[in-house]
Amino acid sequence: MRLSRTAALIAGLLASTSALAAEDLLAVARAALANDAQFQSARAQREATSEKLPQARAGLLPSLTLNGTTQWNDVEISKPVDRSTQYNSHNFGFQLTQPLFRWANWVQFEQGKLQVAAADAQLAQARQDTLLRAAQAYFDLLYAQDVLTSIVAQKTAASEQLELARKSFEVGTVTITDVHEAQSRFDLATAQEIAARSDIEVKRHALAVITGRAPEALRGLRSEVAFTLPEPARMEEWVDRAQTESLTVLAQLANQEIANREIERQRAGHYPTVDLVATYGQNKTVITFAGAPLNNESTTGTVGVQVSVPLFQGLGQESRVRESAHLLDRARAEVDFARRNAAQQARQAWLGVANGIAQTAALRAAQVSSQSSLDANKLGYEVGVRINIDVLNAQQQLYVTRRDLARARYDTLLAQLRLKAAAGQLAEPEIEAVNALLE
Repeated sequence: MRLSRTAALIAGLLASTSALAAEDLLAVARAALANDAQFQSARAQREATSEKLPQARAGLLPSLTLNGTTQWNDVEISKPVDRSTQYNSHNFGFQLTQPLFRWANWVQFEQGKLQVAAADAQLAQARQDTLLRAAQAYFDLLYAQDVLTSIVAQKTAASEQLELARKSFEVGTVTITDVHEAQSRFDLATAQEIAARSDIEVKRHALAVITGRAPEALRGLRSEVAFTLPEPARMEEWVDRAQTESLTVLAQLANQEIANREIERQRAGHYPTVDLVATYGQNKTVITFAGAPLNNESTTGTVGVQVSVPLFQGLGQESRVRESAHLLDRARAEVDFARRNAAQQARQAWLGVANGIAQTAALRAAQVSSQSSLDANKLGYEVGVRINIDVLNAQQQLYVTRRDLARARYDTLLAQLRLKAAAGQLAEPEIEAVNALLE
């Protein structure tokens, strides 16, 4: 008795330790954000795009250049008197240019702001995509484990039924057909178990692609979890929200505004430019004449306003304006597509939640009914009013129902996350809310 109690205690401690070591959805999501290659690529792209703003701002700030030369001169004069002269000349100068009116540069500066805004939206969308992919991989692995558990249970039940059929055949109460049927179900369950174990490894490594490591164990979903419709409970409100707040839509709207301003920037190629220009320079020449060095030094400084007016540029600027107008049409079409796609995603996700809730409730009831049917068939088999195949079919129906229930629960949770993502609202708090439903 003491040994059995000790073994039970050790088993309980091992189970508790395993539960503590198991990773939850929040830990997996954070690991994905830290290690997923696609998200890291999107983050680097955002950082690169953010440099567009200081590059555009540079077109509004002054520029300063320094130039200088030094050269050796060898001059021969033939008329009116033959003679030759060699001398050095040196000069250097500064030029400061401050744009006063360059409309194209101002428009490009505003475009830089919009490019950063679009990059921010695209990075946020990549973050949502990473969270969704992590959740999908997490629940795919849980489902694969549930499938294996169901198959193992079905295999155990088939083994028990096979043993019972063999004993009944030995005493002559059943035919050899019952034994063969039970053996067939047992062999099928064995084959399915092999495939299920392989699928678990595939799903585990699929999760490792996102998180950078293969988890040893995951926390499962509590069996008593009840699902409710998201707030607001009307699908059209989510559709409207997705069409205006979707991160993809926001990024495309920024791109549309960039394309709109590009037309203005190209038209500015016809406008005059005005710059403030200041220069300072020194020139020094050392000439040796008649054996004596002669120095010539000069210093100049200028401040002025430089105006440049384009008159004719070979019609190239007009072509660039037309090109920008066509690109604006393309950007508008992409905004329209993004809105339609966001609306479709919101509808699909909302229906996934609503249908998932109804399907989960139906499968829970079906599970109870399947268990009752199995119990009744077992009892009928014992008293001789049911045959072996009836029990085997009832067992299979029960385990299929359990498997379908697990899939429906995971799909409902994923649909909730996709609905949030369609409306641009998927972040860590939403992951934490789902994580609270785990064991």
